[in-house]
Amino acid sequence: MDPARLQATLVDFAISELVRQHRASFQPLWTADSWAKLLIWLALNCGCSGDEAGLKAFAEAIGPLQMGRWRRVFFERELADLELQLMADPAEHQVLVLPQGPADQVLENDRIVRALERVALSERVVAEPGRWQRLDAVVVVPWQEQC
Repeated sequence: MDPARLQATLVDFAISELVRQHRASFQPLWTADSWAKLLIWLALNCGCSGDEAGLKAFAEAIGPLQMGRWRRVFFERELADLELQLMADPAEHQVLVLPQGPADQVLENDRIVRALERVALSERVVAEPGRWQRLDAVVVVPWQEQC
């Protein structure tokens, strides 16, 4: 394997793990503010100034592709014991619930409710399963209006 490619893969892995380990530190969870706080924290720890120019330089250096990957990691949760993955980016109109096992067995309302409660999303989304939308292998849960 090419050493530069291996280094890039290692850095990508390390940053993704850093985002996973620290994402709950930035309150309020599941908001654009929490995402911005993470980015500011990363920028400051990389030696950038906290002013607008420094933060803009950080964002430009990272680039939109990598920034998008970090954002997905920041707003996703995998719940292995429930065999569910949640994609809950507040910039989207809804939360996506994806199965990590057989959809007909995994995408049960009770299981989804437990997952939403566990990751502190139940107060931010529409709680009534009757208002959720079931697609082939995805359940779509709308955000509450204030989100």
